[in-house]
Amino acid sequence: MKQAIVLTGITTTGTPHLGNYVGAIRPAIAASKDPDVLPFYFLADYHALIKCQEPARVSLSTLEIAATWLALGLDTENAVFYRQSDIPEIAELCWLLGCVTAKGLMNRSHAYKAALQTNEENGENDPDKGVTMGLFNYPILMAADILMFNANRVPVGKDQIQHIEMARDIAGRFNHIYGEHFTLPEPEITEETAILSGLDGRKMSKSYDNTIPLFIEEKQLRKLIMKIKTNSLEPGAPKDPDTCTLFSIYKAFAGREQTLALRKRYEEGIGWGEMKQFLFEHLNEHLHSARERYDALIQTPEKIEDILQTGAEKARRYSQPFMQKIRAATGIRKLV
Repeated sequence: MKQAIVLTGITTTGTPHLGNYVGAIRPAIAASKDPDVLPFYFLADYHALIKCQEPARVSLSTLEIAATWLALGLDTENAVFYRQSDIPEIAELCWLLGCVTAKGLMNRSHAYKAALQTNEENGENDPDKGVTMGLFNYPILMAADILMFNANRVPVGKDQIQHIEMARDIAGRFNHIYGEHFTLPEPEITEETAILSGLDGRKMSKSYDNTIPLFIEEKQLRKLIMKIKTNSLEPGAPKDPDTCTLFSIYKAFAGREQTLALRKRYEEGIGWGEMKQFLFEHLNEHLHSARERYDALIQTPEKIEDILQTGAEKARRYSQPFMQKIRAATGIRKLV
């Protein structure tokens, strides 16, 4: 049976946190071990430049994200794990796709419309203030990432569905002009994808500065857990686990029986200090081995680079011949 191609990109602008792991990394690593799937996982460093002009941060994030995925058990024998910028055909395809993409389609991009709305609310005379061509053309680069490998499925959150729809529109337009070359990708939305709350009770996100880094040092992990916001209920008073950040984090790293046992302790009035220590010990035990592997990888970036280069070689076995076919279809070919 032909393997389904599933593609996921990770923007290299930050340090992976617990929310990233539960919502995206863990299910993707599980998929990397599925023999019926050919996963393409890439470090989206070109995408990072759209919102981050800090070279050291982009470079460090690339190292941290790659080390995280490898430490957590990514199967690089089955999965194709590469850095976006190591595949020059992606940037070339982005240009060719841009030549058949209507500006009106890009005008409807959520990110662009949000920038326009912010400028309007701030009373700016120029509605496009602060809008770069990177931001405006972002959906075309994302389409190139997907279409370069004719991905069948792209796991995304609900807020990213529009980009898959745009990739389909762009692929359809190219196919209409130059013949059938691209598979129309389908968004893969997992309704059960866990969304963890952060230190302040809001969604864990770099934007809110409320994250718990996945492989933070043990003492710092405990310090951050102790900072998690709770209500003022005293020890002995029954507590609602379903509205508690501490419980939601524990649940994401525990089995069914463990979760049920902790729910009973909430009913019995577990104290917040006791619960925070319990959560710290559970997380620390759960992450200990992977943290050791991560620390070792961070200290040997040459090993990570070798893995990424091997992944790029695998990816280019697809991208190079396919790009030659696409060039020829558009008339960009040798005369004889």
